[in-house]
Amino acid sequence: MDKSQILNLSVWILVILGLIMIYLGAIYPPKVMFPPIVTGIGFFVIAWGFAQLRK
Repeated sequence: MDKSQILNLSVWILVILGLIMIYLGAIYPPKVMFPPIVTGIGFFVIAWGFAQLRK
């Protein structure tokens, strides 16, 4: 695998994990719903950073 394929794979894995974390935070909310959603959004930010590195 070259650098582009590795970054592309990591972006998709992070996006999927972020969606799962946001889904679980919205469907099964703890007493404070804020941390799972913020963590999921953080995964999107990291995925966006990897996507920008690919260019």
